[in-house]
Amino acid sequence: MRTNKALPPTTKRKCKHRHLQFINALLYVTENGCKWRALPKAFGNWHTVYVRMNRWSKSGALQRLFEALQIEGIIQIRMEAVCLDSTTVKVHPDATGALKKRENKASDAREE
Repeated sequence: MRTNKALPPTTKRKCKHRHLQFINALLYVTENGCKWRALPKAFGNWHTVYVRMNRWSKSGALQRLFEALQIEGIIQIRMEAVCLDSTTVKVHPDATGALKKRENKASDAREE
């Protein structure tokens, strides 16, 4: 592969998933927008692929790899849209850890 310099160094332990298979798995998830758990078994265990992607992302290896792939003209990535999804649920103030109001009826009775 022409982008070997962009890849992180390999460890001594044998890796079941080759770099190319891993990169193809990333491209599959990116292109199809599927969940990690929906990754076809041909790419290996989804959790292994996810953990490796997370590790490469934190180390900067993923950024270097995709930059090298774009420079070589192997892939072309265009950011057209970013979609975020969130859910907002209103909870009762007691559920948020707010201070609870106490009614001290015993002290009120003494004052009278």
